Parts: sequence; structure tokens; C-alpha cells
Amino acid sequence: MKSNEQQIATSVLVIGTGGAGLRTAIELAERGIDVLAVGKRPKNDAHTSLAAGGINAALSTMDPEDSWQQHAADTLKEGYLLGDPETVRIVTENAARGISDLERYGMPFAREADGRISQRFFGAHTYRRTAFAGDYTGLEIQRALIHRAAQLDIPILDTVYITRILVRDNVVFGAYGFDLEDGTRYVIHADAVVLAAGGHTRIWRRTSSRRDENTGDSFRLALLAGGRIRDAELVQFHPSGLIAPENAAGTLVSEAARGEGGVLRNALGERFMKRYDPERMELSTRDRVALAAYTEIKEGRGTPAGGVWLDVSHLPRETIMQRLPRVYQTLLELQMLDITREPIEIAPTAHYSMGGIWVRPEDHGTGVEGLYALGEAASGLHGANRLGGNSLIELLVYGRIVGEAAAGYSRNLHAQQRSAEATAQARAEIDDLLAADGPENVRALQRTLRNTMTEHAGVVRDEEGLRGGLAELDELQTRMKDVGVHPDIAGCQDLAHAFDLKSAALAARATLESALERRETRGCHNRSDYPHPDPSLRVNLVWSGPGQVEHEEIAPVPDEIAALMRDVSTEGKLVE
Repeated sequence: MKSNEQQIATSVLVIGTGGAGLRTAIELAERGIDVLAVGKRPKNDAHTSLAAGGINAALSTMDPEDSWQQHAADTLKEGYLLGDPETVRIVTENAARGISDLERYGMPFAREADGRISQRFFGAHTYRRTAFAGDYTGLEIQRALIHRAAQLDIPILDTVYITRILVRDNVVFGAYGFDLEDGTRYVIHADAVVLAAGGHTRIWRRTSSRRDENTGDSFRLALLAGGRIRDAELVQFHPSGLIAPENAAGTLVSEAARGEGGVLRNALGERFMKRYDPERMELSTRDRVALAAYTEIKEGRGTPAGGVWLDVSHLPRETIMQRLPRVYQTLLELQMLDITREPIEIAPTAHYSMGGIWVRPEDHGTGVEGLYALGEAASGLHGANRLGGNSLIELLVYGRIVGEAAAGYSRNLHAQQRSAEATAQARAEIDDLLAADGPENVRALQRTLRNTMTEHAGVVRDEEGLRGGLAELDELQTRMKDVGVHPDIAGCQDLAHAFDLKSAALAARATLESALERRETRGCHNRSDYPHPDPSLRVNLVWSGPGQVEHEEIAPVPDEIAALMRDVSTEGKLVE
């Protein structure tokens, strides 16, 4: 394994090569700014490629009455008033432009016979505003962005693991990392750094994220650089994750399956959503459908494997093959199950970090000079419940805005102060891990952490469980001091896993401490010991390190948006 260190310089470094990172890099390159994008997995396999159902914008192609104001009202209302109104305005008002950017890059949207972009209903939207490409929307977006990045000759390193953002006196000057294949170290000097490295849902046992992604890297990188984490406790559990096979537990069945008319039933054959949201049924919000499924299972009406049934077999075969090809293919490959004939066994799965790095709404700056964050790494848009299809449009809108902001920051920077001490610390952190030869296995500790979070901070939480989780986390972090790290001829995956574990432990602490502080039930955050919303907790919780949780006021909703909002009902929210 190599131990040499390479120095690279670029105007802007983008960490993450999914939709958020690539859209930012494209904006920078189109503005003539030198940019480098780095990722720890191949760009064509970034997490964005898994997004199935669609991307939201009030295009009014299907429902002329729709407007960005209504999209904003739906987003704020269904986020249980914890979203930032200005962030929501920026995303919804600029969504149509985000779609036209994708069209410019060659995105093959599904269209009506007359050429209009097709739009379908997603849960809790007032109108049809979800554009799509079959149920491979994220994959097609990622392909379009990769194609545009290639046209612009944007350099992309997709085997580099970033371990630290380099900062001097609260000003960024680059990042440090290593090559996953041969161990080469990188010191990357940059005027500005953009964090687009995803969320933290892999710290639960059943999750829609794959094995080595969304482990909380963004949280750790931001916090060590001087940033803060907002709303770590607000994690979306998607209602429909597969239970089997074990190695694919949590794999998503797209929300499109419900959008196209799929029905949920318990083991008794009852269409149980009648009990929880009789008006919207399966098209209710994700948090309600997930809680409903969780409640059915917990109260003994679940399947023998601990799930519920999602049935699309009553739909025409042609509809399934055209509108749900990925779901059909996935079930055939993983379970030899033909969804045109048989129901799918599902259960709630950790799916999306609605909280993330604290950022300003106007430019997604973090408060650390030259450091920006966006996508699932950032916070502000979703509040306590993310509407399906809103995350993909967020990447397009803020990718453009952050690219523009980072370009301006780089152009106006007169000089850059570096710190040999900060670089030495980053270097020593890797050296120390490589020298570690303790008895603890990193993979085993990761599994222990996931079990802790699943047991104590899942769909439903309470004080006793959260405190128990923190006690287990304390014990785990003591054990982490005795890990053994053993890179081999195949590469440095073991070193990467050790850093994943560090990130996961930090993200777990942020989540548990924030969940303990939010003594109410609101949206995705269900406290069985506090079953009602608390008006005094209509705040964001900002975590800046162990034991440090502050309440941050949320701006009022503008009158023109508030007028379009229906009351947020708490029906079906009481679980115990």
C-alpha cells in the first residue's frame, strides 16, 4: 500500500458525486471556475441513482391550478411547520427552472401524447406535480448529470475518501483524504469546499441505503470543521422496505407503487389505512403510512416475518410493466416474486435524513467561511416529514445556487491562509488508525451501533429507550479505542470502514441527544411518552457537539402561503 502524499489545487472542491455534487460542479464549470469532484463510490452508482418515484415542480402540465405557492404550502404543512419558509420558497419557486436544466442536459422525462411532461400524484400533494422517467427517475437524472459533466471535462475522482475538511481560523482551505484502492494520501487545496456527501440513515439496521453509504460522513466532516447539525432526530422511515432477503433488507419498493394504486393490507387482509387516514388512504404522507404499518405489526396484525402486504396485483399487467418496471425487476431478482400475481411483504425502513448540516437559506453557507452543504447533507427544506419527490428537485435548485455562491466566493478571495497544523492533524488521524491493532472488529462494532439505533431510536421512541441508547453508545465508543485496522492487497476498505464508524457514532449521538430533547410527537418523530405536538417545540434543534443542543426559532410562514395550507391533523398519530 502506498504511503505517499499528493497535493492537488482547485478553486472549488465538491465532496460527493451524486446529484447534488454533480449539479454544483456543472454550475461551477459553466461559470468558468476550476472544480474537482471527489466521491467514495463510482459516480454512476451514487445514491441518487436509487431514487425511483420522481421529481417535483409545479409545472401545471396536468393540473393548471397548481402553483409554486401551493407546492410551498404543501411542503411546509406536511413538514409539520418545521421547514424553513425561505428555503421552501427558494426550492418551490425555482423548481421549474431545475426541470428545464435537466431537459437541457437530455433528461428523458415521461411525456403525454402531445409532448407535455407527464406528472403524477405522490402522497400528500394537492395536485399532480411529480415528473418522472418510469420508476428510474434518479438513475436517469444521474445519467444526464454525468453526461453534462463529461461534456464540460469536469475532473472526477471516485475512489477518494475524504477524512477531514482543512480549516484555519474558521476559514476553509481544502480537504484531506486517501485513495480507497492504493492508499495514496491527498492534500487538496481549495478556495471553497462543497459538502454533498449524503445523510446518516445507514446507522439503522434496516435501511434503503446500501452498505457503505450515508454513514454520517457529512455530519462528522462539518462538525470537525466548525459547522453544526440541525434536526438530526428528524429521520424519515419509508413505509415500504423489503424484509427479505437479509442482505437486501430495507431495499425500497418505490412510492410509485402506491401512487399507481397499490393497496396495503395486514395479515388479516384488512386495508388498514382506513384506520389512520381514511381520506388519503395509501396516498397519505410517508410518516403516517410508516407509523400505521409499524402499529399494525406491533399490535400483532403483521405478517409472520414482521411486515405488512403491499399489493399491486389487481393493476393491469401493462400498467405495472410501464409504470413500475424497477419494482417488478427488483422483486423478481431478489425473491423470484411476480408482483403482477402476488403481494409484496414490506416494513418501514430508515430512508432519509431530513435534518443535516445547518445552512443559510440564501446560499447554503454553513457559517464556516468557504464551506457550503446541500442535498441530504443539509437541512432546512423538509421539516418533520419529507414529501416524496422533493429531495431530487432540491438538488437541482440548490446545486445551481451553491455553484453560483462558491464561484463568487472563490473569485473574490484575495489570499488564502493555510495551516500546517490542521494538515498534520488530518495526516496523524490516518497514521494512528493504520497503526491500530486492537482486538475489536470495525464491522462488528458497526453492526452493534445499528442494533442500538434500531432498538432505541426507530419509528417510535421514548425517554427510557433514548437514554439506554446513549449508554450503549458510550460503551461502544470506549470499545472503538481498541479497533484493529488492516488494509490489504485488495485496498483500503478496512480503513474506510473505520472512518465510517467514527462518522456513524457521531451521527448517532447527534440523533439520540436531539430526539431526547424533542419531547413531543411531530411528523416522523414519534414519542410514545409525549404523544402530542408541543407548540413551544415548533423550533429547530441545533446540535454542536455532545450535550450541546440549542433551540432555533423558525420564521413565520408568509401569509400568501399560509392561506393555502390546510390544518395539520394529528389523527392516527397516537401509538401507545
